[in-house]
Amino acid sequence: MNLEHNHPLPKKTYKIGAVGNGFIMRHVQLVAYRKAGFEVIGITSGLDPEGVKGVLDNPAVEVLDIAVPPHAQLAVIRQALERNHIRGILAQKPLAMKYEDALETVRICEAAGVKLAVNQNMRYDQSIRAVKTLLKRGELGTPVLATIEMRAVPHWQTWLHEYHRLTLLNMSIHHLDCFRFLFGDPASIYVSVAKDPRTQFAHRDGICLYILEYANGMRATSWDDVWAGPSREGAAADHYIKWRVEGTEGWAQGTIGWPYYPNAVPSTIQYSTKSQTPHIVSPQWKEVWFPDAFSGTMGELMDSIAEDREPAIGGRDNLRTMALVEAAYQSIDEHRPVNL
Repeated sequence: MNLEHNHPLPKKTYKIGAVGNGFIMRHVQLVAYRKAGFEVIGITSGLDPEGVKGVLDNPAVEVLDIAVPPHAQLAVIRQALERNHIRGILAQKPLAMKYEDALETVRICEAAGVKLAVNQNMRYDQSIRAVKTLLKRGELGTPVLATIEMRAVPHWQTWLHEYHRLTLLNMSIHHLDCFRFLFGDPASIYVSVAKDPRTQFAHRDGICLYILEYANGMRATSWDDVWAGPSREGAAADHYIKWRVEGTEGWAQGTIGWPYYPNAVPSTIQYSTKSQTPHIVSPQWKEVWFPDAFSGTMGELMDSIAEDREPAIGGRDNLRTMALVEAAYQSIDEHRPVNL
């Protein structure tokens, strides 16, 4: 059975200019673009105003790839929209620190007629796209319960030290967006958090546990454990990300290979259905989230430009992910479920 698990390469490509040359850009995005045959014609640090101006002023740049901290994205996008030759922008997630700035970003891009996509790259992880295929085909029936269990230690960039919004805004946003991608918008969210013993700078959302309630009765939940035990203090490491979807007609479960980076460990999926596959099916592939998924996000933006449509990961859709993040923080503050 053909189980679609990656985004096809775009039929038409556009020349890319990049603002931001940190780890993700240099070691992940550019690697993915080279593998996909995308042409990057300029790159600069987001901290270099003259370098930024140079990339933006290059009339050959058609798509701008921004990889700067979220508090700095809006200013770069404002500058980019002053240039008539830029047709699309790929912004990093989170789109902004707060919903209001995300809304302003979407507003000015729409007013300028520039396609805005948000690099919610977990949607393009191979196992997530595969289970989306099963859901679209109806092979799992009506979803009943979905879970994500993460036991992994992210790298917290230095600029996060000043935000006081940590795991939910910068790591859990992947899982929240994936739940939206797979099942649509929930009716409410309830969140409980604990501080991460390893993270010494001020934060309130280290370890995050949350439940999404859907109007049809379905539930989705995630345990985002960024502590994962004292593996960096002498104990053995047991890091992983697992997901599972159970429906009325079948189930699927898998793993995400990201925690093992820089080792290229593919994500996995297993599934079984009542009628078509009453045994366990375990397809395999070579692609991995880091870096292969990143050609999917850029490729989707390029497709949206060529087809003159809103990107599947467009800014307006991402406002709903940002609203879910805001509701999560409100749930922490008020210690109750918060309706969307």
